[in-house]
Amino acid sequence: MEKIEREKYRTSSVVALLLGASTLVSAPASKPCALGYYAYCSWTPYSTLICPAIAGAILWIDRRRS
Repeated sequence: MEKIEREKYRTSSVVALLLGASTLVSAPASKPCALGYYAYCSWTPYSTLICPAIAGAILWIDRRRS
């Protein structure tokens, strides 16, 4: 597999992890998240788990293709 293609997989997984971490940041919002505080994402506990799962799936696909 080309080096550029591997970089795309790794970059995509890092972006997914950063997006998952950003859901935990508290911010002014119209309604509280499921954990009880106001955050950027009202699905905070779920999206925080989904984003790393997506990152793991991307890395798993990268390893399977190589």
